[in-house]
Amino acid sequence: MEKETASLVLTKIRAYAVFKELNQTAYFSTVLIWGMQAPPDPRILSFSALRKAVGWLGISLPLAMLAGSYVFSDCRHLQDTISHYYYTVTGDLFVGILCAVALFLFAYPGYPGDSDRWWTTAAGFFALCIALFPTNDNSADSCALIHLPDNNLRRSIHYISAESFFLILAGISMFLFTRSSAQPTPKKLKRNRLYRICGMIILLCVLLIALHGWWHGEEGWSQYKPVFWLEWLALLAFGTSWLVKGKLVMHDEE
Repeated sequence: MEKETASLVLTKIRAYAVFKELNQTAYFSTVLIWGMQAPPDPRILSFSALRKAVGWLGISLPLAMLAGSYVFSDCRHLQDTISHYYYTVTGDLFVGILCAVALFLFAYPGYPGDSDRWWTTAAGFFALCIALFPTNDNSADSCALIHLPDNNLRRSIHYISAESFFLILAGISMFLFTRSSAQPTPKKLKRNRLYRICGMIILLCVLLIALHGWWHGEEGWSQYKPVFWLEWLALLAFGTSWLVKGKLVMHDEE
Protein backbone atom coordinates (compact mmCIF):
# COMPACT_ATOMS: atom_id res chain seq x y z
CA MET A 1 0.00 0.00 0.00
CA GLU A 2 2.85 2.40 0.87
CA LYS A 3 4.59 1.63 -2.43
CA GLU A 4 1.39 2.27 -4.40
CA THR A 5 0.79 5.55 -2.53
CA ALA A 6 4.34 6.72 -3.21
CA SER A 7 4.00 5.81 -6.90
CA LEU A 8 0.74 7.73 -7.21
CA VAL A 9 2.35 10.76 -5.57
CA LEU A 10 5.26 10.57 -8.03
CA THR A 11 2.81 10.39 -10.94
CA LYS A 12 0.99 13.48 -9.66
CA ILE A 13 4.32 15.31 -9.32
CA ARG A 14 5.14 14.46 -12.95
CA ALA A 15 1.72 15.68 -14.07
CA TYR A 16 2.17 18.91 -12.09
CA ALA A 17 5.54 19.51 -13.73
CA VAL A 18 3.94 19.06 -17.15
CA PHE A 19 1.24 21.65 -16.54
CA LYS A 20 3.71 24.05 -14.89
CA GLU A 21 5.82 23.92 -18.04
CA LEU A 22 2.72 24.42 -20.18
CA ASN A 23 1.80 27.49 -18.15
CA GLN A 24 5.28 28.98 -18.40
CA THR A 25 5.31 28.68 -22.20
CA ALA A 26 1.67 29.57 -22.81
CA TYR A 27 2.39 33.16 -23.82
CA PHE A 28 4.96 32.26 -26.45
CA SER A 29 2.83 29.42 -27.84
CA THR A 30 -0.12 31.81 -28.12
CA VAL A 31 2.00 34.30 -30.04
CA LEU A 32 3.05 31.62 -32.51
CA ILE A 33 -0.32 29.93 -32.90
CA TRP A 34 -2.67 32.87 -33.11
CA GLY A 35 -0.40 35.43 -34.70
CA MET A 36 -0.59 37.97 -31.87
CA GLN A 37 1.84 40.84 -32.05
CA ALA A 38 4.69 40.76 -29.55
CA PRO A 39 8.12 42.31 -29.18
CA PRO A 40 10.94 40.32 -30.77
CA ASP A 41 12.06 37.64 -28.39
CA PRO A 42 14.84 35.07 -28.87
CA ARG A 43 12.66 32.43 -27.26
CA ILE A 44 10.17 32.57 -30.14
CA LEU A 45 11.26 29.97 -32.67
CA SER A 46 11.04 30.05 -36.44
CA PHE A 47 9.15 27.53 -38.57
CA SER A 48 12.36 25.67 -39.39
CA ALA A 49 13.58 25.64 -35.79
CA LEU A 50 10.27 24.23 -34.55
CA ARG A 51 10.32 21.50 -37.18
CA LYS A 52 13.89 20.53 -36.39
CA ALA A 53 13.19 20.54 -32.65
CA VAL A 54 10.24 18.18 -33.12
CA GLY A 55 12.31 15.95 -35.40
CA TRP A 56 15.28 15.67 -33.07
CA LEU A 57 13.09 14.98 -30.04
CA GLY A 58 11.27 12.20 -31.87
CA ILE A 59 14.47 10.53 -33.01
CA SER A 60 16.20 10.90 -29.63
CA LEU A 61 13.40 9.46 -27.45
CA PRO A 62 14.23 5.71 -27.80
CA LEU A 63 17.98 6.30 -27.61
CA ALA A 64 17.56 8.48 -24.51
CA MET A 65 15.57 5.71 -22.82
CA LEU A 66 18.22 3.10 -23.57
CA ALA A 67 21.20 5.28 -22.68
CA GLY A 68 19.62 6.62 -19.50
CA SER A 69 18.61 3.16 -18.32
CA TYR A 70 22.09 1.81 -19.02
CA VAL A 71 24.01 4.67 -17.41
CA PHE A 72 21.84 5.47 -14.39
CA SER A 73 20.64 2.04 -13.33
CA ASP A 74 21.85 -1.54 -13.13
CA CYS A 75 19.14 -2.84 -15.43
CA ARG A 76 20.37 -3.96 -18.85
CA HIS A 77 17.08 -5.43 -20.08
CA LEU A 78 15.20 -3.94 -23.00
CA GLN A 79 11.62 -3.09 -22.06
CA ASP A 80 8.71 -4.42 -24.10
CA THR A 81 7.80 -0.97 -25.42
CA ILE A 82 9.19 2.56 -25.19
CA SER A 83 6.16 3.40 -23.03
CA HIS A 84 7.29 0.95 -20.34
CA TYR A 85 10.29 3.18 -19.65
CA TYR A 86 7.82 5.42 -17.81
CA TYR A 87 8.35 3.17 -14.78
CA THR A 88 12.15 3.11 -15.00
CA VAL A 89 14.90 5.51 -13.98
CA THR A 90 14.30 7.39 -17.25
CA GLY A 91 10.58 7.88 -16.57
CA ASP A 92 10.89 11.63 -15.96
CA LEU A 93 12.89 11.99 -19.18
CA PHE A 94 10.24 10.01 -21.07
CA VAL A 95 7.50 12.34 -19.81
CA GLY A 96 9.65 15.42 -20.41
CA ILE A 97 10.46 14.59 -24.03
CA LEU A 98 6.83 13.80 -24.85
CA CYS A 99 5.68 17.04 -23.24
CA ALA A 100 8.33 18.99 -25.15
CA VAL A 101 7.12 17.39 -28.40
CA ALA A 102 3.54 18.30 -27.46
CA LEU A 103 4.51 21.91 -26.71
CA PHE A 104 6.32 22.33 -30.01
CA LEU A 105 3.36 20.80 -31.86
CA PHE A 106 0.95 23.14 -30.07
CA ALA A 107 3.21 26.07 -30.97
CA TYR A 108 3.44 25.09 -34.63
CA PRO A 109 1.26 27.65 -36.45
CA GLY A 110 1.22 26.23 -39.97
CA TYR A 111 0.33 28.42 -42.92
CA PRO A 112 -2.58 30.89 -42.72
CA GLY A 113 -5.81 29.35 -43.93
CA ASP A 114 -4.44 25.80 -43.97
CA SER A 115 -5.37 22.90 -41.70
CA ASP A 116 -1.82 22.38 -40.37
CA ARG A 117 -2.67 23.84 -36.98
CA TRP A 118 -5.48 21.36 -36.36
CA TRP A 119 -3.34 18.39 -37.33
CA THR A 120 -0.41 19.41 -35.13
CA THR A 121 -2.65 20.43 -32.22
CA ALA A 122 -4.32 17.00 -32.31
CA ALA A 123 -0.92 15.30 -32.44
CA GLY A 124 0.25 17.40 -29.49
CA PHE A 125 -2.87 16.49 -27.51
CA PHE A 126 -2.29 12.77 -28.03
CA ALA A 127 1.42 13.15 -27.15
CA LEU A 128 0.34 14.64 -23.80
CA CYS A 129 -2.12 11.80 -23.27
CA ILE A 130 0.67 9.26 -23.84
CA ALA A 131 2.69 10.95 -21.08
CA LEU A 132 -0.16 11.48 -18.60
CA PHE A 133 -1.88 8.09 -19.00
CA PRO A 134 0.90 5.49 -18.71
CA THR A 135 0.49 1.91 -19.80
CA ASN A 136 0.35 -0.85 -17.20
CA ASP A 137 3.65 -2.00 -15.71
CA ASN A 138 3.67 -5.44 -17.29
CA SER A 139 6.91 -5.52 -19.28
CA ALA A 140 8.88 -8.75 -19.29
CA ASP A 141 12.32 -8.28 -17.68
CA SER A 142 10.94 -5.12 -16.09
CA CYS A 143 13.34 -2.43 -14.89
CA ALA A 144 10.55 -0.64 -13.03
CA LEU A 145 11.45 1.53 -10.05
CA ILE A 146 7.90 2.75 -9.45
CA HIS A 147 4.62 0.91 -9.76
CA LEU A 148 1.00 1.80 -10.37
CA PRO A 149 -2.03 -0.47 -9.95
CA ASP A 150 -3.09 -2.01 -13.25
CA ASN A 151 -5.89 0.01 -14.83
CA ASN A 152 -7.42 -1.11 -18.11
CA LEU A 153 -9.04 2.28 -18.79
CA ARG A 154 -5.74 4.12 -18.36
CA ARG A 155 -4.00 1.53 -20.51
CA SER A 156 -6.64 1.85 -23.25
CA ILE A 157 -6.35 5.64 -23.27
CA HIS A 158 -2.58 5.29 -23.54
CA TYR A 159 -2.62 2.92 -26.52
CA ILE A 160 -5.43 4.73 -28.35
CA SER A 161 -3.46 7.96 -27.90
CA ALA A 162 -0.26 6.35 -29.15
CA GLU A 163 -1.95 4.92 -32.25
CA SER A 164 -3.70 8.23 -32.95
CA PHE A 165 -0.43 10.11 -32.51
CA PHE A 166 1.38 7.96 -35.04
CA LEU A 167 -1.52 7.99 -37.52
CA ILE A 168 -1.69 11.78 -37.43
CA LEU A 169 2.08 12.03 -37.90
CA ALA A 170 1.81 9.76 -40.93
CA GLY A 171 -0.94 11.97 -42.34
CA ILE A 172 1.11 15.13 -41.75
CA SER A 173 4.08 13.63 -43.57
CA MET A 174 2.10 12.24 -46.52
CA PHE A 175 -0.49 14.97 -47.07
CA LEU A 176 0.64 18.24 -45.48
CA PHE A 177 4.39 18.22 -46.06
CA THR A 178 3.93 17.29 -49.74
CA ARG A 179 1.86 20.36 -50.61
CA SER A 180 3.35 23.20 -52.60
CA SER A 181 2.10 26.70 -53.43
CA ALA A 182 4.13 26.88 -56.65
CA GLN A 183 5.61 24.61 -59.29
CA PRO A 184 7.64 22.06 -57.29
CA THR A 185 11.38 22.09 -57.83
CA PRO A 186 13.34 18.87 -58.44
CA LYS A 187 14.44 18.89 -54.80
CA LYS A 188 10.85 19.42 -53.66
CA LEU A 189 9.79 16.37 -55.66
CA LYS A 190 12.53 14.34 -53.96
CA ARG A 191 11.44 15.60 -50.56
CA ASN A 192 7.84 14.64 -51.35
CA ARG A 193 8.93 11.10 -52.12
CA LEU A 194 10.77 10.97 -48.83
CA TYR A 195 7.76 12.35 -46.91
CA ARG A 196 5.51 9.69 -48.43
CA ILE A 197 8.01 6.95 -47.65
CA CYS A 198 8.25 8.14 -44.03
CA GLY A 199 4.45 8.23 -43.75
CA MET A 200 4.12 4.71 -45.16
CA ILE A 201 6.81 3.42 -42.77
CA ILE A 202 4.86 4.86 -39.83
CA LEU A 203 1.63 3.25 -41.06
CA LEU A 204 3.36 -0.09 -41.60
CA CYS A 205 4.82 0.01 -38.07
CA VAL A 206 1.38 0.76 -36.57
CA LEU A 207 -0.11 -2.16 -38.53
CA LEU A 208 2.65 -4.58 -37.44
CA ILE A 209 2.31 -3.49 -33.81
CA ALA A 210 -1.43 -4.19 -34.00
CA LEU A 211 -0.79 -7.61 -35.53
CA HIS A 212 1.70 -8.40 -32.77
CA GLY A 213 -0.94 -7.45 -30.21
CA TRP A 214 -3.33 -10.00 -31.69
CA TRP A 215 -0.61 -12.70 -31.60
CA HIS A 216 0.78 -11.68 -28.22
CA GLY A 217 1.06 -15.27 -27.04
CA GLU A 218 3.84 -16.04 -29.52
CA GLU A 219 6.83 -16.12 -27.17
CA GLY A 220 9.19 -16.71 -30.07
CA TRP A 221 8.61 -13.15 -31.29
CA SER A 222 8.06 -11.40 -27.96
CA GLN A 223 11.54 -12.19 -26.68
CA TYR A 224 12.98 -9.91 -29.37
CA LYS A 225 10.86 -6.93 -28.22
CA PRO A 226 9.35 -6.26 -31.67
CA VAL A 227 7.06 -3.46 -30.45
CA PHE A 228 10.01 -1.49 -29.08
CA TRP A 229 11.90 -1.70 -32.38
CA LEU A 230 8.81 -0.91 -34.47
CA GLU A 231 8.11 2.14 -32.31
CA TRP A 232 11.71 3.24 -32.76
CA LEU A 233 11.44 2.83 -36.54
CA ALA A 234 8.20 4.84 -36.59
CA LEU A 235 9.80 7.61 -34.51
CA LEU A 236 12.83 7.59 -36.79
CA ALA A 237 10.58 8.04 -39.83
CA PHE A 238 8.62 10.77 -38.05
CA GLY A 239 11.78 12.61 -36.99
CA THR A 240 13.35 12.32 -40.42
CA SER A 241 10.36 13.89 -42.17
CA TRP A 242 10.30 16.82 -39.75
CA LEU A 243 14.06 17.39 -39.99
CA VAL A 244 13.84 17.47 -43.79
CA LYS A 245 10.85 19.82 -43.57
CA GLY A 246 12.95 21.95 -41.22
CA LYS A 247 15.54 22.34 -44.00
CA LEU A 248 18.26 20.35 -42.28
CA VAL A 249 18.98 18.58 -45.57
CA MET A 250 17.62 18.46 -49.14
CA HIS A 251 16.39 22.06 -49.03
CA ASP A 252 16.24 24.41 -52.00
CA GLU A 253 18.83 27.14 -52.26
CA GLU A 254 17.48 30.50 -51.16
